[in-house]
Amino acid sequence: MKRLSGLLLALALCRPALAGLTERDLSQVALVPQPEARVPVSLSFRDLSNRNMTLGEALAGRPALLIPVDYTCRSMCGPALSIIEGALIQTGLQAGRDYCLIVVGIDPKDSPDDARAFVQARIDDDALLASISVLTGDPSAVRTLTASLGYRALYDAGNDQFAHPSGAVALLPDGRVSRVLSALALDPQDLRLALVESGEGRIGGITDRLMLLCYGFDAVHGVYTPAIHRILQAAGAGTLAVLMLALAALHVRSRRVGSSSQGRS
Repeated sequence: MKRLSGLLLALALCRPALAGLTERDLSQVALVPQPEARVPVSLSFRDLSNRNMTLGEALAGRPALLIPVDYTCRSMCGPALSIIEGALIQTGLQAGRDYCLIVVGIDPKDSPDDARAFVQARIDDDALLASISVLTGDPSAVRTLTASLGYRALYDAGNDQFAHPSGAVALLPDGRVSRVLSALALDPQDLRLALVESGEGRIGGITDRLMLLCYGFDAVHGVYTPAIHRILQAAGAGTLAVLMLALAALHVRSRRVGSSSQGRS
């Protein structure tokens, strides 16, 4: 899967963390799942009641939107979750029935209390709050999950902050990664299409199916674009290639004619 550009890979950097990390360090931060990436559904975390919950139990046979966050982040994680809440509400899909939202902490030091305070301060929708899975995990679980997603964050021990990408990962019910979307510029229509596509025909309606036929996913920017745009781009590239070949042929021909004329003279 191609590296996303723009806001998706805008680093969620707290100002103190900037002093502790170099530009070379920050270049390693990314969210780049491998082709056919899959989260380990047997991987166990803790929910807000401090009970063990596997990712498979959180998915419960539904498509999901998984959000890696730092529960004590003082910068972008909070606004990103608020943006996601608004976009999910505008999709028209029903939380808990059509899809599930899974929020996972990337800092093993964060407790369920940290997670609860973070989520409750940013999600107001009762239906979403009732269905969300808010998880914390030990270092091994966090490393395994982030590695499966191609999610690379850097910890600045001096400031106790992370530099990390801000992204939302759409999952199929079996844990396969379907799409990676920007968490900071999330369009409700793109989010609905990603969840419908991840549901493999189990959610959405005929209009959604038609839109998925007419739209394609732009992995570079993390958005869905009309197929006609891609067709026109391909046609334009093809036309340019033909013109370049024609010009090259004319150039070769003119040189041959020039050489032939010089030979006769």
